[in-house]
Amino acid sequence: MEPFLRGQTAVITGGTQGIGWALTQALAAHGAQVYACGYSAGSLERAEAERANLPWGGQIALTRCDVTDRAQYVGWLEEVYGANGRLDLLIHNAAYVQWDDVLDMSIEQAQHTMRVGYDGLVTGVRTALPWMLAAGQGHIVAVGSITARILVRGSSAAYTATKAAIDAYTVTLQMELADTPVRATLVRLGTVAGTDFFKKHVQPERTPKLNKYLPALTPPQVATAVLRAIRKQQPILTLPGYLGPLSVIYQIAPRFSRWLADQGWGAHPDYGRVDWKYDRQ
Repeated sequence: MEPFLRGQTAVITGGTQGIGWALTQALAAHGAQVYACGYSAGSLERAEAERANLPWGGQIALTRCDVTDRAQYVGWLEEVYGANGRLDLLIHNAAYVQWDDVLDMSIEQAQHTMRVGYDGLVTGVRTALPWMLAAGQGHIVAVGSITARILVRGSSAAYTATKAAIDAYTVTLQMELADTPVRATLVRLGTVAGTDFFKKHVQPERTPKLNKYLPALTPPQVATAVLRAIRKQQPILTLPGYLGPLSVIYQIAPRFSRWLADQGWGAHPDYGRVDWKYDRQ
């Protein structure tokens, strides 16, 4: 069966590590020409070294880009569009994580969280959407978080606010695009193990105690589900699936939900120690 993205051009921010790197590989494995950017020089180096050994590595172009630098980010998108004459898929996955309490974060750190996550999405959408509408096709994917829907103790206020902004923006965008050929998908993620999110930024004890009884995701599982959502033009993808009912419970009974999230005994799992490798399924 021919890969369903063959001939299409895809752009992904935050595409050189963790979830983003798994998505970059999945897009290429399914036929797309993928342009992935990342900010970390280290992650870019590692991805470039790994790309050289991938069967679909020739379909991946990696670059360093700061999505908070509008001129740089827009210039990169224009370069991709100019070289291909099309931009079919935009995935916004870039994020800045400083997982501290409000008083332990500077104003600049809190604002930068929003600049990368929300402002980066706005810049990407506003740049790419006119091209998609003119072409009569296109798909935008915003990687959000279930923290936008379920607010529990231990989270980061700046990160949660950013993901809530991404959530509201994308759902509103979907309504605006309802009568057009362009679609948008919002991805609401729970715990994803084996990424720098847990290796570097978030201590296990800051996660809900209830998490230790619930299965976590890996980046390849996220990538597989996101590509399925793109293919089916699914508006909202919540992973893992059990978070959908839990978010409904939270909307009805937030105090009970917060109490429930704090229930549990024993050590938290170390999500950062999980190893993963993308294999096309």
